[in-house]
Amino acid sequence: MNSLDKMRNFMRRDQLFEFLIPDTPPDLDLSHGVILYLEGINKSFDGFKAINDLNLYIGDGELRCIIGPNGAGKTTMMDIITGKTTPDSGSAWFGQQINLLKMDEPEIAAAGIGRKFQKPTIFAMHRVMDNLELAMAGDKGVWNILRARLSSEEEGRIHEVLSVIGLQEEAEQLAGSLSHGQKQWLEIGMLLMQNPKLLLVDEPAAGMTHQEMERTADLLTSLAGTHSVIVVEHDMDFVRSIASKVTVLHQGTVLAEGSMDEIQNDQRVIEVYLGE
Repeated sequence: MNSLDKMRNFMRRDQLFEFLIPDTPPDLDLSHGVILYLEGINKSFDGFKAINDLNLYIGDGELRCIIGPNGAGKTTMMDIITGKTTPDSGSAWFGQQINLLKMDEPEIAAAGIGRKFQKPTIFAMHRVMDNLELAMAGDKGVWNILRARLSSEEEGRIHEVLSVIGLQEEAEQLAGSLSHGQKQWLEIGMLLMQNPKLLLVDEPAAGMTHQEMERTADLLTSLAGTHSVIVVEHDMDFVRSIASKVTVLHQGTVLAEGSMDEIQNDQRVIEVYLGE
């Protein structure tokens, strides 16, 4: 019994459904050049206002970095975009016509929004290639996918993603034996198998070596254009290496927005974040 067969036998069905989504996200109306609109978003938890009249606009193909102190609302913002949390008020649109606030998490994933959490969620006891195969988007149904042989097109897609994430030589290796950085790249690859239009990436540089950070920066910048990418990060050197535009959150709202040079010289940002 090979590695993928074992995975098919022992994986929980909810793990499978987490990845198997329709292979063609719905068409997006990007006539205004903006892929994500957050307008007037508010969210409170037990009296604490985590998000306060948040307005954020992400361009099609843009790589945007989001920074801010702990408690600034970064995670809650991502939770709202992906349907994990419902705001108290405001609007959230994907393109011109997809209302994210009327969709649940699987529907939002199927619409073309993928999220990578800080801690990699991979199948450690199975090959790198197997991880990508199980993450492959498709509308064929779970058990048909598990029984089916890969088409030449699907195999080509897996090898294409392996090349993008730089793990061609590790394709037959168990995912659990990868370095921390390689696990992060594999999870990004698993998201890419689902053909997302927008990627949310949470603290990708955390725990990485300097060399891994450089490769991660190259990977994320290579995805921009084909994908829109939102990177939430604390490491300012890493942000500086990838950012053309930075948004600073503070107390649940946008404090400042601009180039890295503009942000670093903004007295408000220095006082609440960079000066720490």
